This record gives sequence, structure tokens and C-alpha cells, in this order.
Amino acid sequence: MRIAQVAPLTEAVPPPLYGGTERVISWLTEELVDLGHDVTLFASGDSITAAKLVSMWPRSLRLDGTVRDANALHLELIERVYQRADEFDLIHFHLDYLPFSLMSRQSTPFVTTLHGRLDLPEHQPIFSTFSHVPVVSISDAQRRPMPKANWAATIHHGLPQGLLRPEPIVPSYLAFLGRMSPEKRADRAIAIARLSRLPLKIAAKVDRVDGDYFETQIRPLLGAPGVEFIGEIDDAQKERFLSGAIALLLPIDWPEPFGLVMIEAMACGTPVIAYNRGSVSEIIEDGVTGFVVEDETSAVAAVREAARLPRARIRARFEQRFTARRMANDYLDLYRRLAIGDRGRLRLATV
Repeated sequence: MRIAQVAPLTEAVPPPLYGGTERVISWLTEELVDLGHDVTLFASGDSITAAKLVSMWPRSLRLDGTVRDANALHLELIERVYQRADEFDLIHFHLDYLPFSLMSRQSTPFVTTLHGRLDLPEHQPIFSTFSHVPVVSISDAQRRPMPKANWAATIHHGLPQGLLRPEPIVPSYLAFLGRMSPEKRADRAIAIARLSRLPLKIAAKVDRVDGDYFETQIRPLLGAPGVEFIGEIDDAQKERFLSGAIALLLPIDWPEPFGLVMIEAMACGTPVIAYNRGSVSEIIEDGVTGFVVEDETSAVAAVREAARLPRARIRARFEQRFTARRMANDYLDLYRRLAIGDRGRLRLATV
């Protein structure tokens, strides 16, 4: 198939450090190329891919302090894709609802994966107006606030099977990995570690928007005994960080659409202890790959049980459920269905 992948310009594809959406786009794109498809990636110029790269801005916006209006660049991105739409069998957007209006006015099939939360009231009108536009959820839980959207599929994320592997390390601490933001609740992780009488290592990115929260709510807690703040880490560092953890703590306080850190931990054979919010109960098999908990008390009890979970079995469940190849094949099934569509014609190029 001739496939266009359209990424946000915020981060490079893949991002050098944190950036969940762009990492998933990269893994999907490279798998599609490896499977023999003709893939074009619309992204920032510092992206690295085996696909055909169409550079929409020289650098990712996170690294380019000269850009003050990202919307202008994303509208130009959508226009460029629109102008080239006839070159593709299927266009896959990762820009939320931004492409809906313009792309509905052309004939090439397109689909959008929604990577964020959908429980904001201002989302309702746009999805009602464009109820014909096919969208993909990254968990069934993500759909709940928007039941009338045109859901084409739920496709869980996957990561390359060899990207992260268990290392032969004796687990000795609890881990927190992700963004340092109010909804991720690093403060809860610190409390759980303290009640469990175990050290906690925090590897987290602090976005500019979360700077005040970090300074006022989290930094005062970092002086507690056994709490170590590492900062932002890359994939090369995650393998050792997660393999050395007794469990990954995910005490979230929001409707998590997916939670990539959960499958990263599973790839390393590390159990996940996560609050029952959003997608958690879809991703974590309670008592198999971790524990789904409701509060600090049940989280502490789960910490005591985590060491009993066979780490080889956790890794095996990752390989069965959450690889990038499985994700790519799921998307290809959807692409073919949409490319045939309701028009009674097949636009597919020979692979």
C-alpha cells in the first residue's frame, strides 16, 4: 500500500527523549516499511526514518525556541498533505481533530488515531459535526466520553520486540517513569514507597507547563530518605532502570488513554502497580503482569506481592500482546478495509 503517516511537529520522529505519540508513530512507520509498504512520513526535519521523509519544519518545535505559533505550522502541514492526497491509498493522521474539515473535502481515505484524553466538554461539538470521520482509539476506555464518534477500531500500542529486554539485575527499588505532572501523581508514588519501606527512583520529564507544580508540590518531597530523582531518560537507559525495579508505580489520577510506560515495564519483565483509571485494566492483567489497585493501601499490599510474579511470564505476555509488529498488522487490516471503503472501488497499489 501507499501510506502517508502524518505526525505532530512537536517532537522528532522518533523523539530523542520523552514523546509517547511520536515514538509510536516511528515504531509503526518502520514496521510498515519493513513489511514492504510504500510509506511517506510527514514530520519535522530532524526525524529519522526508513520511509520517505517530507520535512515540514527543520527542527522539532520542542527544540526550536523561535516558533511561537505552532498552529500555523500544523495547518500548513495538513494543507500539504491535502495537495498530495492522490498519491496515497490511505492517509493516517496523528493530529487529533485538526484534519477533519479539510480532509473531508477530498476522496482519499483517511483515518485519525486519537492519542489524548476525550473527556473535555469542548470535544463534543467537533465530533458531532464530523461524525462520519473514522477514528481509532488506543484503548476501549478512551472511547467512553465519546460513544457517538465514528470508531473504526481500537488498536493498542506496541513497541519493537527487541527495543527493551530484561537485564539480569536483582530488583531493589520501586520505579516511577513518565511526565512530572499533576495527573501522573509522583507524590502518590513517593507515599507508596515510604509506606512500603523501599527506595524509589523517579525518572521523569518536567515540561515547562508543569514547572510550578514540580517546584511547589514535588521538589519538597524529594528530600525524603530513599527518594532519588534521576530526571528524563532515553530508551537506552530505560532497560536497566526498569529491570532493576521491583515494580513500576503508576498511581495516576486521570483517564489514561493508554500508558506506554506499562508495556515498557512489561518488556523488561517488571510488574506494574497501577491505579484503576482509564486503560489500566485493559493493559495490566491483574495478578499476571502486575496489579490494578484503588488506593495507597492496596498499592502497598501489591508491592509485597510483586516479587512473586514470574518476570519471564510478564515478558512473554508483552511479546504476545504489545509488539510493534502486532500493532502494524492491526493497522494494515484497518487500512485495507478503509481503502476499499463504501465507494465500491479498490485504490491499493501492489505491494
